[in-house]
Amino acid sequence: AEFNHWTPFVSIQNHYPLFERELEREMLAFCDAHNVGILPYFPLASGFLTGKYRRGQPAEAGTRFAVQTQRAATILTPENFDVLDQLEASAAARSRPLVGLAFAWLLAHPQVSSVIAGATTPEQIIANARAADWQLSAAEMAELDGILQALAHTWRNPTTQLRPFQPG
Repeated sequence: AEFNHWTPFVSIQNHYPLFERELEREMLAFCDAHNVGILPYFPLASGFLTGKYRRGQPAEAGTRFAVQTQRAATILTPENFDVLDQLEASAAARSRPLVGLAFAWLLAHPQVSSVIAGATTPEQIIANARAADWQLSAAEMAELDGILQALAHTWRNPTTQLRPFQPG
């Protein structure tokens, strides 16, 4: 854009749920350096981070994973459920919903301008909005990073390239 004298980019829209962190290798630093915001989509990993899918149970009719079986096979894994159990426990220990944890984790990154979240009920809209009230501390972010390291080998880019989280 700069080379062609076009209006510079102000944001990117990338896939970025808390347990799929490929975006962190280059894009977070780029966005920070160039004052570009991030608008993550599928922040709840197609509903996985709501807790509506359960280990060993088929996806209920009418849910995204009941239709998108290939995507379901990549998300509804024993390893992901192990991490989900720990994330649910972390949220419950703070008397917060899992959805709130997923959104708060994204919003703790200064580059994240907002979160694109779908909702099908008024209750989901309210829960999504309440998530913005939860500001995770550096200690909470470190705890979550520790939980998520169990999935690091599934990310396209190794975490050895990542900088530790620094609250903005």
